[in-house]
Amino acid sequence: MAERPILYSFRRCPYAIRARLALAAAGVRPGRDLEMRELNLKAKPPELLEASAKGTVPVLVLPADGTSAGQSHGAGSVIDQSLAVMRWALEYHDPGDLLRRADTPGHAAERALIEALIASNDGPFKHHLDRFKYSGRYPGADPEEHRAAALTILRDWNAQLPQLGDRPSLADLALLPFVRQFRLADPEGFEAAAGLTEVQAWLGRFLASPELTAVMAPPWAPRAAWRSPRWLYHLALAPEWRAARSHGVYRRSSRGLSLEDVGFIHASHSHQLEATHQRFYADADDVLLLTIDPRRLATAGIAVVEEPAPGSGELFPHIRGPLPLAAVLAWEPFPV
Repeated sequence: MAERPILYSFRRCPYAIRARLALAAAGVRPGRDLEMRELNLKAKPPELLEASAKGTVPVLVLPADGTSAGQSHGAGSVIDQSLAVMRWALEYHDPGDLLRRADTPGHAAERALIEALIASNDGPFKHHLDRFKYSGRYPGADPEEHRAAALTILRDWNAQLPQLGDRPSLADLALLPFVRQFRLADPEGFEAAAGLTEVQAWLGRFLASPELTAVMAPPWAPRAAWRSPRWLYHLALAPEWRAARSHGVYRRSSRGLSLEDVGFIHASHSHQLEATHQRFYADADDVLLLTIDPRRLATAGIAVVEEPAPGSGELFPHIRGPLPLAAVLAWEPFPV
C-alpha cells in the first residue's frame, strides 16, 4: 500500500485552516489520501519537530515513495508554509480554477490582484490583527490603534475583492480565516464598521459555507490530538494530579495505588490508552491524560522498563521511580 502524505494541523490556526481549505478544494480526503495529525501545541511531537524545526502548523510531509509528489515538490519533501501547501494541493487538482492559471489578460490581472491581496494579508493585516487580538503579548501595543489600522486594510479589500468576480480564488481561501479571526475578537464592532459592506457579506457567506464547516470538523479537524508513539502516557485522577503539582512530584501508580504500593508508575503506549481507560477508569470522573517525554525521564535518571501485564502478557511501560513534573509535557481531560 502506498504511503500517504501526513498533515500536521491545529483546528483553530488560520494558517492551518487555509491549508485544509485548499486541500479539500483539491479533492483530497483525510484517511484515503492524507493522514491527519491534530496537534496539542503545548506538546509538539518529535515527529513534527524532526520534519520542521520551526514547529508551527501546517506541515505537510510527502511520502518518500513519490506517489503524492506535486509539480513543485519532490518525493519525501516537507512543506511547512501554508501558502506552499495550498499551491501544492491546487497544482495537483484545481477544479474550481482557484489559481486562475489560464493564459489570458483577464486571468493575468486576477493573478496579480490575488498575490497583492495575500501579501497584504500575510504582512500588514496579520501584524495589526495580532496586536489587536493578542495585545497582551506585545508590550506597548495599543489594540485600538491596531484595530483601526486593520480596518483601513479591510476597506481597501472591500473595493478590491469584487474585482475577482463571483468565483472563489486562492485569495479567498488565504484571507478568509484571518478575517474570521479579526471578527471573532469583536463581532459587534466588525458588523458595525462602516465601509465594509462587501467584506462583511463575503465573510458571512464563508462562515455559513459547507466548506468551512467541513474543515473545522472531523476528519479534517480531529477532536483529540494525535499521540506520538514515541511518548508515554499515564491516566491520572485530576485531584491527585493537582496535589502532585503542589508537591512538585507525582507518586501515584494507578487508580487506588501509589508508587510505594507497586514499585513503579503504570504507563501506556498510545495504542493502549483506550483499553486501559475502559478497564480501570471508565466509571471515574475527572480523568486526565498525562503526556510524558521519556527523554526527560532519562535525564532525571528515572528508568522505564517494558514489562508484561498479568494474564495477557502484553508489554506496558513501567516508570521505575517518581514522575518529575518536568517530564510531563501536557495534561488534558480524557476521553475528549
